[in-house]
Amino acid sequence: MSAGIATLDLLAAPGFYEALDTRAKRLGDGIAAVLRETGASATAARVGSLLTLFFSGETVRDYAGAKKCDTRRFATFFRAMLDRGVFLAPSQFEALFVSSAHSDADIDRTISAFRESLASAMESS
Repeated sequence: MSAGIATLDLLAAPGFYEALDTRAKRLGDGIAAVLRETGASATAARVGSLLTLFFSGETVRDYAGAKKCDTRRFATFFRAMLDRGVFLAPSQFEALFVSSAHSDADIDRTISAFRESLASAMESS
């Protein structure tokens, strides 16, 4: 019970959600920049602190669009990220979650791993 109350206190702190959104935007912007720079056939979507990567040249708006994505390429990407110490959900149909525990250094490391892992995934096909 004490842990739950402490968590609620943190969530109620002024600026908590704004700081969380800033972290997630930084990660999302970094991923989007890598996608633009590389011209990879992939898209990223972000809402609040949730991000999702789709290996598709089209914007994914629903499950039907998500089903058209290259899940094998995502699997290669997932393993490459794991090799670099970044733990993602193992399915392209799940989201990445940014938390208040993630630091700027964590986000920088994730973007760097994303760049390397994306190159690995794009080479594998």
